Amino acid sequence: MPNLLLSTAAVFIAGAAFAAAAQATDLPKGAAHNIVLVHGAFVDQTSWKPVADILTKKGYNVTLVENPLTSLAADVDATKQALAKQNGKTVLVGHSWGGVVITQTGGDPKVSALVYVSAFAPDVGQSLAALAQSGPATEGTAAIHADDKGNLTIDPKVFPSAVAADLPPQIAESLANNQLPLNHTAFAAPVDTAAWHDKPTFYVISTKDKVIAPEAQKYFATKMNAQTTEVAGSHASLVVHAEEVAAVIEKASLAR
Repeated sequence: MPNLLLSTAAVFIAGAAFAAAAQATDLPKGAAHNIVLVHGAFVDQTSWKPVADILTKKGYNVTLVENPLTSLAADVDATKQALAKQNGKTVLVGHSWGGVVITQTGGDPKVSALVYVSAFAPDVGQSLAALAQSGPATEGTAAIHADDKGNLTIDPKVFPSAVAADLPPQIAESLANNQLPLNHTAFAAPVDTAAWHDKPTFYVISTKDKVIAPEAQKYFATKMNAQTTEVAGSHASLVVHAEEVAAVIEKASLAR
């Protein structure tokens, strides 16, 4: 599984991103040099690899958080550990469930800006479950089921069309069959802080998303007063539209 999304990137990202010179370029004056990327449920940190490669080649120090997905507290701890290793200003980025995690951890003084990519954005006291129930029903959320241990996955038959409709079918099917489950306790846990109240915030809306409805994403972005960018992609837009997502993160690195 670790190489599946990287292989997809080779299909969707024109060779320019990977053909760039290996040496880092000079970053804009005042830019945050550090980027911490937090992945969502059902996939691992390699979902961020296409974006990470683009940013790394431009000279940013990029860290991929490996969420255990066993609880909100565990994922928050993993992100805090990543932030503790950063030297200086850091842009904290979350996809999908990762939006809940960065909402809780983004108050760290090193975090200079937050970027949500097709992500949930709770307020204080809200859980992912509450957000999912209050928003419009989607094909993806309707297909989430728990096993006998309370671990949540998306029905593998629904996953390709609901999560990754713009990825090659063989990649989408492989992801569907190799999901990393999210424990139900994470789904139900509310955040007790919402860092977006105090940090510059950016949101990438995926207009063809069938997991988090585009209307819900626009609601989150408006509520947070986020600078918004729209991409015509599925919930997997961080792969298919990696260049646009990376560009938003670069913009966030200059936020004050």
